[in-house]
Amino acid sequence: MTETKADSKPSSHASQSGKASAAPGAPAGGSDLSLAEAIAKIPAGTEDRTGYERDSFRLWVDADKDGCDTRKEVLIAEAVKAPEQGARCALTGGEWLSYYDEVTVNAATKLDIDHVVPLAEAWDSGASKWDADRREKYANDLDADRSLVAVTAKTNRSKADRDPAEWLPPAASAQCTYGADWVGTKLRWKLTADNKERAALEKLAKGCSNTVVKYEVAP
Repeated sequence: MTETKADSKPSSHASQSGKASAAPGAPAGGSDLSLAEAIAKIPAGTEDRTGYERDSFRLWVDADKDGCDTRKEVLIAEAVKAPEQGARCALTGGEWLSYYDEVTVNAATKLDIDHVVPLAEAWDSGASKWDADRREKYANDLDADRSLVAVTAKTNRSKADRDPAEWLPPAASAQCTYGADWVGTKLRWKLTADNKERAALEKLAKGCSNTVVKYEVAP
């Protein structure tokens, strides 16, 4: 896996063909890093899930008060074919491509919005020390195109809260992109990685030589 085709997930950042370009992971800006270089920048840490509750992260807020919550904002942004928006941002029709498994989906209700770095993993690696406001911002991060992704419910639930040492997308074509998304999110939010996670990411990076990570640290 030395060269990868352009990622199928709709995104202006995605490109992993022969000439290295900005892989997803965060908004434009910051330094371009190879996946291996970006992994090396993640702080080391020991995971601790003590006190974790999913409710510690407030989900799907309507931060800009436009009637569409975070879930629907992601669905609208990632649609291959735009859905119709009704009252209270009800979505009908539309088409999406779940990049984890390369499955085309024609109903928003069949999609989950995945936190690329799961909430429990974020808690383990630094978010337990955040206040409620910062955890809400993490859970609803629309300022980085790839912190949240619309994928089939099947793959999201298969992944659950596992890290790359335990789970990678079933589509081989998605794995370098996923590695970049994961690492970019960890760097964006200054989250740590334990030894097992880092080893799995380094192994993945050996087959992703043309994958570049671009990220900005969250304010």
